[in-house]
Amino acid sequence: MPKSMRTIEVDGEVFAYLQRHSEPLVDTPNDVLRRQLLNDKRPSADRAGNRKTGVLMPIIEAGLAAPGDKVRHYQSRLKRTHEATITADGWVEIPDGRSFPQPSPALKTQTGSEINGWGHYTHIPSGRRLQELREELAKHQA
Repeated sequence: MPKSMRTIEVDGEVFAYLQRHSEPLVDTPNDVLRRQLLNDKRPSADRAGNRKTGVLMPIIEAGLAAPGDKVRHYQSRLKRTHEATITADGWVEIPDGRSFPQPSPALKTQTGSEINGWGHYTHIPSGRRLQELREELAKHQA
């Protein structure tokens, strides 16, 4: 454990709060506490402080999308449009500057609802859903 890290004990209620406010398999309890207590909007990082590669990286590497490309979701019932940008390391960055390693948490943050970002974000340059790009990638890898 690095010298700057400390161990703390939390009760079950606090731990449940941390779980409710985390992205499973992405956030550490420290990531959640940083966001909640320090209003820290930095993306999740590994223990060495390096940002992990986002799930869109293989799609970028296959040439199906490029850093800087926009994705969009239109909520027809509410008549709202949500856009985000694909980053060079495969993350999804929403307009307020927060970045997510996966599309669904990004879209959930934008809409306030559980939503499948793969199925609802459209890659603007190609006009295709992210899910379609992922399926095409899988075909090329097979």
